Amino acid sequence: MTQLNNDIISLLQLLVQTRSYSGEESQTADHIQHWLAQRGITTSRLHNNVIAKNLHYQDDLPTVILNSHHDTVLIGEGWTKDPLGAHIDGDRLYGRGSNDAGGSLVALIGTFTSLYKAELPYNLVLIASAEEENFGPLGVSSVLEEYGLQPDLGIIGEPTEMHLAIAEKGLIVIDATTKGVSGHAARDVGTNALYLACEDIQRIRDHQWSKTSDVLGATKTTVTQIQSGHQHNVIPDDCSYVIDCRVNENYSLHEVLRQLEGMTHATLTPRSLKWSPSGINPDHPIVKQGQMLGRRLFGSPTLSDQVHFSCPTIKVGPGKSERSHTIDEFIYVNEVMEAVQIYRELLIGLDLG
Repeated sequence: MTQLNNDIISLLQLLVQTRSYSGEESQTADHIQHWLAQRGITTSRLHNNVIAKNLHYQDDLPTVILNSHHDTVLIGEGWTKDPLGAHIDGDRLYGRGSNDAGGSLVALIGTFTSLYKAELPYNLVLIASAEEENFGPLGVSSVLEEYGLQPDLGIIGEPTEMHLAIAEKGLIVIDATTKGVSGHAARDVGTNALYLACEDIQRIRDHQWSKTSDVLGATKTTVTQIQSGHQHNVIPDDCSYVIDCRVNENYSLHEVLRQLEGMTHATLTPRSLKWSPSGINPDHPIVKQGQMLGRRLFGSPTLSDQVHFSCPTIKVGPGKSERSHTIDEFIYVNEVMEAVQIYRELLIGLDLG
């Protein structure tokens, strides 16, 4: 295991050093395939997704998918460390994608490699996926569809400090547009679309969603962008704004949309109604296994590739969510090594019936 741990940290450094924005992950996919091939593991590839099955895969066995992503968000300004340097300072490995979700990905790759030849009562499938950060069409959802995979359990690698997210909020992003009547700003004429939008935004801010969740808390709607007006002396006749809706399991996405339509002036257009809340029964064997290992259970407010799975899923990985997408992003090397051991303990002896 010592050599394997060293190898996955080297792989993590290589991935961090390779630019891999969503939709531009070809090189990191190459690195992952090459790393696995060096260890005698056959892979397949769909777009920039890398897929591998355990040596003793059998069609009549249950299937567990290990999934994390190798794309990253943009680097941005303000870094004091080289965002592509993968420099290790003490126990910290710095770089874009180190925490989200390179650490989880290489820990899952290491876990899969260590169990590749094992006789297990289930199949293991590794998916190193693309386009997670932008929810693109060529990510893990394309793999599940193209390969006809119907897994019995999904383990999604994201930074959770190796605690188990047993539920995840759904997401609706809504483009809203108010319409008014233009006029001269010096005269009492026209209908100001910006004012209509401000009334909407105040109602959205004040609205309390009554059905809370023991695991996921309250549904939350937040206006995050607004655009209106072309010149200072013209009353704007249109205003566009964006609503970010984080939805617990007590509401359908359509229900949230209908309620917002009933309280706003704007025409509301959802970008997708597919990203519903997801999760797992707290009595599931993998959850019980995690609790025996001292792992805490929680509900996650952020969306991940978990949303694409129709089977029970948990979200668990090394690192801390608050470090994701930040300046001088980092992960502790020791977190990654410990994660391999915890993933193995979650999987070895797991009985899916």
